[in-house]
Amino acid sequence: MRIINVATKGNTDIVDITYELFQLVNKEDFENGLVHLFVKGSTAAITTMENDPNLFEDFRTVLDKLVPYNFNYKHHQTWGDNNGAAHIRASLIGMSLIVPVLNGNFMLGAYQRIVVIDFDTKPRNREVVISFIKSTY
Repeated sequence: MRIINVATKGNTDIVDITYELFQLVNKEDFENGLVHLFVKGSTAAITTMENDPNLFEDFRTVLDKLVPYNFNYKHHQTWGDNNGAAHIRASLIGMSLIVPVLNGNFMLGAYQRIVVIDFDTKPRNREVVISFIKSTY
């Protein structure tokens, strides 16, 4: 198991970590199996998407309509941290991802990238926990 740190800006910041993960898979000499990724924290998520700034903006626009930051969430009354939307967004996207590896390469589509998304309202240093599950055949 390994951990990588990801510096984020918050407010639905999307950070591509594919290359760093690819380097780690090579360093570990991991040939075949599954890589399980888990981002720590209840206001961040991990998923795949194309690394396109316009798509990132579209993604933010859709989330702003579905789960706006400027809403009076009951969570704000409980904690006073004004990040209720961040918790909901992270739960909808999810905190973990499994990616197959074959012959040392992630089995991703041509434009598919692995990204961490930080929904919190301020910059953070996120930890992504990586587990390697070797294939037995």
